[in-house]
Amino acid sequence: MIYSIQNKIIDTILFFLMIISTGGMYFVLNRNIMSICFFSLLVFTIIFFGNQIKKKIFYASVLTFLCIFTLGAINFFFAISEQSINKYGFHFLSLIIGIFFIVHFQNNRSEKIFLDRFYLVLKIIALHAAVNFILYFFIQNNLSDVISRDKDIYKTFFHIFYYMPEKSVVSIFNFEFCRNQGMFWEPGILQIYLNMLFFLEAFVFKKSKLLLLLASVLIITTYSTTGLILLLFQSFFYFKSSFKNKKVLAPILIILLIPIYLVLSTNVKEKISGEREASFQKRMFDFTQPFFIALDYPLTGIGLDLVQFQKKRQEFYISSNRLQSINSSLGVQAKFETTEKGSSNSIMFLLACTGFPTTIILLFMFYKQKIIRPKKYIWSILLTLSVLSEPLLLRPFFLIFIISGFVNIFTKINNQKVIL
Repeated sequence: MIYSIQNKIIDTILFFLMIISTGGMYFVLNRNIMSICFFSLLVFTIIFFGNQIKKKIFYASVLTFLCIFTLGAINFFFAISEQSINKYGFHFLSLIIGIFFIVHFQNNRSEKIFLDRFYLVLKIIALHAAVNFILYFFIQNNLSDVISRDKDIYKTFFHIFYYMPEKSVVSIFNFEFCRNQGMFWEPGILQIYLNMLFFLEAFVFKKSKLLLLLASVLIITTYSTTGLILLLFQSFFYFKSSFKNKKVLAPILIILLIPIYLVLSTNVKEKISGEREASFQKRMFDFTQPFFIALDYPLTGIGLDLVQFQKKRQEFYISSNRLQSINSSLGVQAKFETTEKGSSNSIMFLLACTGFPTTIILLFMFYKQKIIRPKKYIWSILLTLSVLSEPLLLRPFFLIFIISGFVNIFTKINNQKVIL
């Protein structure tokens, strides 16, 4: 099948929607409409721009759906409190979108095309983020308010650029700026995709060192602790491989890492004992409290309904002995007792909501993914830290990695049966 310009455009739009559906402002503000449009475009593409679905992909996809749906149904019916069908309906739609997305690219496209479209969309996101950061200094007095479903107030410039000046203005070495969130609902999500761009450029495509520099600078503009840690982590392996061939560049590369380290050091100090201490305390709380909830409900968890989870965690208090254990191991004073917010830690949220068996199965499939193969250990760490810091694991983009793991397992089983 010839990969026409029309196919390239459709695939680019699909990839853009897949990423934006996982933390993008357009989905935050218009989730239902955008999700339906995304789903409809996927179905239209598979029907009118795809080949006949191969049997092994069809069977693997059906079995994947049945397995994940069964796990969800068990969770729904055995939850400790009444669950909202609408909440589970949204997870169901995300599952269907993820499966159709995998089916389309596995059945109609090659792995190279998948990576090419992914790479292109990440570059578009980086370009938008660069303009978003610079433009703020000129338009900060000409922004209008927009309110999300969760009543968060954002500032926007014609619904193209988004900011949260009340929460995101920081000062580094006497330079004041608004943390760059690009087209996402917070800077911590933008940094994930920028780090993914860094990964693809550094370890897969290797086309432009200028793009690596741009991605690095943009990650710094998010002022995200996780983002800076991931950047340093990836830079270490990238420079390590570069030293083998060009050792003369070592001093220059080390010098380039110094500003990243200084910004990270300042960031960490602010979060542990400075103005942004509440952010660190919230993330520590989101790491520990769901785990103790899971210990009380280890088999099926408390259910995936976010509203019920928020109610449960307000009723649930960590005992003083547990708090003392956390304090002594982390060396900080835990100040949170409860919160009305959902968990920012996807893995611990999943553990509290579905229990140990389901979480272990889904995470196993998450790491068995076959979407990104080069430097898989680096990619796996990038994914893990991303979902540990943001509530994204069950959103469409990250869900496709879980789906890929299931599809890969069932495809292998089916191939073995054919051989026998």
